[in-house]
Amino acid sequence: MPLAHRQRIDWHDHASHQLIHPHRGVLRISTPIGDWVVPPHRGVWIPAGVAHAHEAYGPTEMRALVFDPPVNPLRLDRPTVLAITPLLREVMLALTGDDEPTATQRANLERVLLDQLREVEALPLCLPAPSDPRLRDVAAILETDPADGRTLAELGAAVGASERTLSRLFRAETGMSFPQWRTQLRLHRALILLAGGRSVTSTAAACGYSGPSAFIQAFKHAFGTTPHAYVRS
Repeated sequence: MPLAHRQRIDWHDHASHQLIHPHRGVLRISTPIGDWVVPPHRGVWIPAGVAHAHEAYGPTEMRALVFDPPVNPLRLDRPTVLAITPLLREVMLALTGDDEPTATQRANLERVLLDQLREVEALPLCLPAPSDPRLRDVAAILETDPADGRTLAELGAAVGASERTLSRLFRAETGMSFPQWRTQLRLHRALILLAGGRSVTSTAAACGYSGPSAFIQAFKHAFGTTPHAYVRS
């Protein structure tokens, strides 16, 4: 399914599991528990019944495979980002392409697909959505400007909560420390900016990194590739 830049598919759910993969471009997938930003070398597993919405960044081509509820090779009950291997990518393309495979070819491809999914690596790339109003206010500040470098104590003063309270709430509601959550937010924004054509240097500055080198190091640690390689993919 081709999607234009900033095109959105509104909230919906499915009776079946879905594996969604952007063959090109970037997808931001929102769920009630958080957001995932998915580049071409990643996919996201969405279990049956989970409400979600999509938004494309850059010209995007979304591929999706559906699985009957009893078929869950990943054994996952919540949305999860996955590493898409080159073989898995090619199998997905063959199953979702314009050239319809024969019944025998489809059965063979589906066997390979399930074998690959049983071995695939799940990645901790969710940006959890906090529910406490004070955390939501902090999140709104940083989503507006990811480069905002204020400490948690300074942000707490802006939203009317102590640093200790906010720190405790971040861990309780997101499973992350505040620095981990802010890093995830910045990396998500970086994927979106790169997909929109921003340079690595400009993206690093917009996301609050001290310079391109620090940004490249953080990006590679999170996504397994450099921003330059990601842009060329």
